Amino acid sequence: LLKGGICHAVLLNTVSQGYAREIQTPAFGWGLEGVLQERAADLHGILNGVDYEEWNPATDRYLPANYTAADLSGKGFCKRALQARFGLPERDDLPVFGVVSRMVPQKGTDLLAEAIHEMIKLDLQVVVVGNGEPWAHFFFGGMAHRHPDKVGCYIGYSNELAHLVEAGSDFFLMPSAFEPCGLNQMYSLAYGTPPIVRATGGLDDSVENFNEADLTGDGFKFWDHTARALFDTVGWAVWT
Repeated sequence: LLKGGICHAVLLNTVSQGYAREIQTPAFGWGLEGVLQERAADLHGILNGVDYEEWNPATDRYLPANYTAADLSGKGFCKRALQARFGLPERDDLPVFGVVSRMVPQKGTDLLAEAIHEMIKLDLQVVVVGNGEPWAHFFFGGMAHRHPDKVGCYIGYSNELAHLVEAGSDFFLMPSAFEPCGLNQMYSLAYGTPPIVRATGGLDDSVENFNEADLTGDGFKFWDHTARALFDTVGWAVWT
């Protein structure tokens, strides 16, 4: 049915230019890459957008303190509130890495599970909110139990917590295997929380990699789909 739709539609659209290119390859086309290549002239990517009435740190009703790019004092208050919510030491000097995600391989949950053992050897904290595959529930819940000063975990979805993680974190992790667009990296940019993303699909399109030479960019990217690449990029962000 999908192939029939692709063949007969006047125009084809997906939610990022990067993903429009990726689905024309065997790695992402799932057997439909040939017909998508035939329709390449009619295939477009239009990047998703964000509802900035809901996702705006200056007016966000879920935050204990609001803030703007001109006055970030409220973000520090949100960070301490996030740490307190998860029972983590309330320390301004430790970077907090936030995750709000479905716990499935597409979202890179397996990479995070592998990398987090090395991550928590650094001076940082990790907060994970989400649900998905049962192994991930037990794994991240166990990490929070064994390392209560380093890891916080909430299994389930809470809109209030999602907003607090975006505001209270110093960095936001999105190590996706593939991502047609993604929205959390856009929320993160709006909340002054640099995203750390695997350069795929809409993540690659919407995040500009940090350039140490001229101090440009708004996030951190890695390309290899490995736990080592994720850990190295986290280390780069901490060092920066």
